Amino acid sequence: MTDPVRERLLTPLPATGCPLCGGPNGCAPAVSGSFDSPCWCTTVQIPAEVLARVPAAQRGQACICRACAEAGARQAQADADSGC
Repeated sequence: MTDPVRERLLTPLPATGCPLCGGPNGCAPAVSGSFDSPCWCTTVQIPAEVLARVPAAQRGQACICRACAEAGARQAQADADSGC
């Protein structure tokens, strides 16, 4: 007998839209249904400031897209450089 809670934790949600811009997030695990699928997000650091912009109801439900992650990283770096 399978444990539905365990199964839910081991299976990615099929959420392919970015919660920030609404565009496709390019999440390979969401498309394949397996966390074994390589994904672009494992090679980048997404600033906490960007993750904090995800609406509370969508946190842990969908990945942000590469464009939003990169734009957020650029903004975080610009803020750090200017002393904000």
